[in-house]
Amino acid sequence: MNTSLSLLFPPGSRYHNVETATFISANGKEIVYLKRRFVLAAERFTLLQEHFVVEGDRLDNITARYLNDPLQFWRICDANNAMNPPDLTVEIGRRLRITLPEGIPEIPNAAR
Repeated sequence: MNTSLSLLFPPGSRYHNVETATFISANGKEIVYLKRRFVLAAERFTLLQEHFVVEGDRLDNITARYLNDPLQFWRICDANNAMNPPDLTVEIGRRLRITLPEGIPEIPNAAR
């Protein structure tokens, strides 16, 4: 198998830094695939603030409000250990963690 860094996805994509690999089938056909994406445990993400789900909340709207990009919903999923994004807004009153991106530590004494 051959491994290379995936350049297929833009910097804001959850797959941006996921490596690719190539599988050679029995008939010689090359199949390129993404390797598994591992996510840090939720408590390892730096908390910026919390959002409490209210009736009618949608994850894209929550993400647009806090992260200025509705397509970044996956960051809220990662920070809340969610495998199924719609599950995050089902329970009214649920606390959602809004965090810095994976691997970015908090800067001491930074204004929030």
